[in-house]
Amino acid sequence: MLILEKRAEPSKGWTTLSPLLAVVLTMVAGGALFAILGEDPVVAIRTIFWDPLFGEFAFYYRPQLLIKAAPLILIAVGLAIGFRAGIWNIGAEGQYIIGALTGAGVGLAFYPMESALIFPLMVLAGAAGGWAWAMIPAVLKVRFGTNEILVSLMLVYVAEQVLAKMALGLLRNPEGSGFPGSRNLQQYPSAHNAELITGTGMHWGVVAALIAVIFAYIMMTRHILGYQIRLTGEAPRAARFAGVNPARIVLLCLGISGALAGLAGMFEVTGPSGQVSIDFNVGYGFTAIIVAFLGRLHPVGILFAGLLMALTYIGGEIAQLNLSLPAAAVQMFQGMLLFFLLAVDLFSNYRVRFRRLEAA
Repeated sequence: MLILEKRAEPSKGWTTLSPLLAVVLTMVAGGALFAILGEDPVVAIRTIFWDPLFGEFAFYYRPQLLIKAAPLILIAVGLAIGFRAGIWNIGAEGQYIIGALTGAGVGLAFYPMESALIFPLMVLAGAAGGWAWAMIPAVLKVRFGTNEILVSLMLVYVAEQVLAKMALGLLRNPEGSGFPGSRNLQQYPSAHNAELITGTGMHWGVVAALIAVIFAYIMMTRHILGYQIRLTGEAPRAARFAGVNPARIVLLCLGISGALAGLAGMFEVTGPSGQVSIDFNVGYGFTAIIVAFLGRLHPVGILFAGLLMALTYIGGEIAQLNLSLPAAAVQMFQGMLLFFLLAVDLFSNYRVRFRRLEAA
């Protein structure tokens, strides 16, 4: 019979190859799913992974790659820092929403004033909003020992209600004829996160994502703080003996992840989205969890994983338009990626052995 035998230490080969193998298995299983739906699996996979980069309208879709990837990378970098310490922030979607609301709120408070200081203030407000929302599960965990997974996740639904209330109330456009949603920030130059280079998709959110990757890499590999975070996640008892303060690590990791998620929301609402609306959030906070694990919780890996996940977003939209695939099928395709990654990761710590059954 087949048994799983624990390895003496994780396999470096499997750890490196498992993301690639998970992508291949996702393509195979996704192709089977599309075949069941009556579509040519080869055409469907090509539409998702090839057409956005090299198809007929690639000149339009390529800039979207950076636009979609930026919030995923920003959020995933923050999540990965916490995950490395064993701190599981599952509520980045809520922090993303609150960061968007606080950032947009500051910009709209100054409307129609024109000043170069407004956008930097919005950036600070977005980061502060996400940080403050993340501090709720952080303080509850440190003070009362609550589970940060449950608290952060429940706060997502609270944030969604706050978003609806703001879109229908305080932030609603007074000139919008009663329709929900704020003013269009793309029409307010001082609060608009415009493209820095026309036609490339490069905006301040992309710049912030690249800076976050660089700083996270330096902190996790070259700074004593990164060592303390890794030690806390890998050997909590050893971390305590080494003088690491667990409460400080919890507050720091959740604070960083909340601030980065808030920045992602702020850059999104002032750029691609353009306004606060009831359906502003599109699940980036949850998808970033897949990106973090697909990137092996490493900042550089997250950069490439974010681009890959952005490709599935864009390719999925093309597939819905050209092949009439349902949105749920595309979302299921993205979920398969995490499922297969977790399945393949099993072999990083375990090996399969054959054992003969002994006669009774």
